[in-house]
Amino acid sequence: MSIGSNTPGDTKLPSRFWEIFHEVYDHLPRQGPGNRACAARALALCRDLPPLPAVLDLGCGTGGQTLHLLDLTSGTITAVDRHQPSIARLRAKAAALDLTHRVRALVADMADTGLPPDSFDLIWSEGALYNIGIEPALRTCRSLLRAGGYLAFTDAVWCKGDPPPEVRAAFDLDYPAMGWTPDVLASIERCDLEPVGHFVLPDEAWWDDFYTPMGQRVQELSGKYAADAGALEVLGQIQRESDLHRIYADYYAYVFFVARRIG
Repeated sequence: MSIGSNTPGDTKLPSRFWEIFHEVYDHLPRQGPGNRACAARALALCRDLPPLPAVLDLGCGTGGQTLHLLDLTSGTITAVDRHQPSIARLRAKAAALDLTHRVRALVADMADTGLPPDSFDLIWSEGALYNIGIEPALRTCRSLLRAGGYLAFTDAVWCKGDPPPEVRAAFDLDYPAMGWTPDVLASIERCDLEPVGHFVLPDEAWWDDFYTPMGQRVQELSGKYAADAGALEVLGQIQRESDLHRIYADYYAYVFFVARRIG
């Protein structure tokens, strides 16, 4: 999840928003904040995974974090996203790296994956669970985890009250139910999961593999669409996300949460 990555059909968006949005986001290393160091830190909290864990990556996008997990674990990964072009890109990346024997990439809705319950040692989701609501997502994840299995996910939270109107408006459009870290921890416990640990993503996790390449992609497409006012409007809206973050990052954060199914 990122500011401005709104749900399809939003009437407040320009009519061409999703066409241009995917032309930007589908070409980025990842579709939200995060990096390999954060993935390694979260994985270290999952202290007794089996040597060859069965991993589920929910809302995998084009697979930036999936590739990190392939590098950081020795298990197999089922990667799920409802956007078919993202899954196609992940499959191509896995093939290029000769890793298709370890990755099963599926087009499916994370709310109803069709996967059997009690099947995974680790469920991973970066910036995606909010799409179906945190508590419904946590319950879905719990049902798919084996007893003792871990859930590692990132979610956006508020850090300061009374955010500027433009920040509040951006999140109200995309994530109106966004809460605070204690709210997410309470949701974890309500869904019969045990919190293990959490930490705030550092600023470089926003910029190195996400906002910096986003800005480069927006600039590239601005040249392509120099005579297309509609496309330029959308590109400006996408670029505004990183501009807001540069000014107002102290009002919100991404937090990596790790929880465990007990029993």
